Amino acid sequence: MTLDQLRFGQQARIVAITGGRGLQRRLQQIGIHPGDTVSLASQGSFRGPLLITVNGARLALGRGVARRILIEPLGGR
Repeated sequence: MTLDQLRFGQQARIVAITGGRGLQRRLQQIGIHPGDTVSLASQGSFRGPLLITVNGARLALGRGVARRILIEPLGGR
């Protein structure tokens, strides 16, 4: 499952980041790492960017980037 498939309010654990070293480095710089817990806070209208919460911070990610983040849903909502 990828991050762009996460439902509102659902939590998941980041399993891996696919893509080149540049993308992986950029995501690490903004605080997104494999093993982190992430939740979907909001999504833009008309398939716009996703607003996620990770490590206590809210970050906006485009759907193309979110498709490169593999996740494992956690129990709960």
